[in-house]
Amino acid sequence: MTEHDKRIPQTAPIQSATFSNPINAEIRRAAATGIYDIRGGGAKRKVPHFDDLLFLGASISRYPLEGYREKCATNVTLGTRFAKKPIELDIPITIAGMSFGALSAQAKEALGRGASAAGTSTTTGDGGMTPEEREHSTKLVYQYLPSRYGMNPDDLRRADAIEVVVGQGAKPGGGGMLLGQKISDRVAEMRTLPKGIDQRSACRHPDWTGPDDLEIKILELREITGWQVPIYVKVGGTRPYYDTALAVKAGADVVVLDGMQGGTAATQDVFIEHVGLPTLACIRPAVRALQDLGMHREVQLVISGGIRSGADVAKAMALGADAVSIGTAAMVALGDNDPKWEAEYQKLGTTAGAYDDWHEGLDPAGITTQDPELAARLDPVEGGRRLRNYLKVMTLEAQTIARACGHNHLHNLEPEDLCALTVEAAAMTQVPMAGTDWYPGKPGINY
Repeated sequence: MTEHDKRIPQTAPIQSATFSNPINAEIRRAAATGIYDIRGGGAKRKVPHFDDLLFLGASISRYPLEGYREKCATNVTLGTRFAKKPIELDIPITIAGMSFGALSAQAKEALGRGASAAGTSTTTGDGGMTPEEREHSTKLVYQYLPSRYGMNPDDLRRADAIEVVVGQGAKPGGGGMLLGQKISDRVAEMRTLPKGIDQRSACRHPDWTGPDDLEIKILELREITGWQVPIYVKVGGTRPYYDTALAVKAGADVVVLDGMQGGTAATQDVFIEHVGLPTLACIRPAVRALQDLGMHREVQLVISGGIRSGADVAKAMALGADAVSIGTAAMVALGDNDPKWEAEYQKLGTTAGAYDDWHEGLDPAGITTQDPELAARLDPVEGGRRLRNYLKVMTLEAQTIARACGHNHLHNLEPEDLCALTVEAAAMTQVPMAGTDWYPGKPGINY
């Protein structure tokens, strides 16, 4: 080693945290193509989530329930405010809206089969209602979206509930995408679109621009359905207090609140990663809005966006939700990103567990595709069985936690059953930090 070499610090090169390899790769991709990146799924960045909360099990100060002898009920009723026929569910876990077009017909059928076997509901998504989906769903929620693709009054009347979609957690303020390679003859016919042409949904409804117009639209839907079925309003997690309050004042029976960990079939990557609030940050403001209006539990609150386990279900309900909704997790239960297709994922330039190019229609698992050969890989009966098993396990996990906290119904879980592991989670949920009675912004605390 020369004297010059000795003067050079002998340390490993350090990658910039700001200009990391993935960031630099995206800059080079954008420079080469001139188009923004599109993908499916939800946010991949780490944000505060349900893992940042823990339950405080019962001991002396609170008595636990015996799991084999004492019941813990899981049923929930959605739409008790105005609907003549509210939806009665055996479990508080529903299947979120995922369209035929984004998903194969086999996947939609499997979701209906699994949800029905578990005693819960599934949801149509953009693009209309398929006969298979209606046939195999004992409780089917019909989504009414800005695009109006596939919408017709007859299907509205055949639904068990209607969900007016104002926003989605992965892209609040933005519309959906369905690229031409997924617009098959059947999808094109249902959506009244030309085959093989890229489709981009509107970001807002064409016939109303605010909460007063939303009230009129809800009344129209009630007239069409004879006031029989519940009307949901779904919003993306951005301003949950005001959006929840306005949805209630417009006449919603149920508010569905979708955080940024919620998935999508396709949108700009910059949307998925940089717009919206974490699911954990959405729940307490929405509950507070319902409480301020005297409507908590009268208008039901459904939380979605990154729900994965019975623990997540129990935590959302402890914070004040009436039910949750799952999308990405349901797809994984069906077989999405299954390592058995690893060789084919590799050919697509990705790997099992990271595949998010759902918009391309090349899904080896046969779920996010319209290719007949790929779609045939998914057996709807077996997929439905797998989803039912997953929903059963989630429910059992949530019951186990509720019993451990001394509750005989999941709805009896409360914020006092929780503690927070991080300052961010404590601030978002107003749940005290573990081992303390403090959270940021707690009234009466001087700084």
